[in-house]
Amino acid sequence: MSRLPTFIVVGPPRTATTWLDKALRRHVGLPDKTKETLFFARNYGKGFAWYTKHFRRCASDQVVGEICAAYFENPQARERIHASLPGCKIICTLRDPVERLYSYYKLMRHNGQTELSFEDAVFRHDKMLASSRYASLLREWHNLFGAENVLVALNDDLVADSQTYLDRITDFIGTSRITVPQSLATRNRENTIETAPRSAWLARRGRSFRSWLGSHQFYRTRTFFDRRGVWRFCSEGGERFLPLDHALKYRLQQLLESEIEQLEELIGRDLANWKGTRAEEVQVGHSGKGSYNRGRDYCTLRREIPER
Repeated sequence: MSRLPTFIVVGPPRTATTWLDKALRRHVGLPDKTKETLFFARNYGKGFAWYTKHFRRCASDQVVGEICAAYFENPQARERIHASLPGCKIICTLRDPVERLYSYYKLMRHNGQTELSFEDAVFRHDKMLASSRYASLLREWHNLFGAENVLVALNDDLVADSQTYLDRITDFIGTSRITVPQSLATRNRENTIETAPRSAWLARRGRSFRSWLGSHQFYRTRTFFDRRGVWRFCSEGGERFLPLDHALKYRLQQLLESEIEQLEELIGRDLANWKGTRAEEVQVGHSGKGSYNRGRDYCTLRREIPER
């Protein structure tokens, strides 16, 4: 008999959820043959029979859960989880919001979702900055599930001490502690995106087909194509991504500073390293416009932040 999750890791994307899946898999009950079901975000119409089928192989003595980075900033997914799994524990994996934004941009390019530069994409795709409003979104999870049932796991802690990071999570979900294997202790970079796709059209087609296979639970076929390098061929092979421009990074840190400060209060942590300093600002001229500014000033950028 299938069981339902008692915990869900909700993301957001590019916050080491793949690392966590690898650390927990085989020790707790996770969806069979896939990391993310996307049930509460995109596949809810398929019904609970479709969803519970993913957990049919979970052992009776295992804690059951799901790791899906698509849920964090999705209000509909949040409401659906609460309605369907009201006692569920929630884990929010958070990372320096500007670093995460750039990594998420690379993922969007990887999937053919944009061909814009990073700066233009940030201010034209509302979801990018909206999903970086950590404090505002965390409050929504607190309001529905209770702050005591929501754990915030910071990537800073994963980098500093992966074992302690994992121990906090296993203690929270109520399962035995797991020794982090050496392959994960060094945080391998296999999920890092280094290049844009050779063709945005091909990347979109590959992503669409991959999504279709997942929605029909053809996970073995999807894995077969993965091992044959099909997805990599569709999504890579183009220009190499450059490091994040320091001036733009600083400006984004300033835009998100209020959210970071509110998050500090919510979780009782000093996040000064997420805010940056003016020493990181590069080549600011008399007009106050940085080398990556392209004609926008700070006040203009302030007005462009999408409101939740």
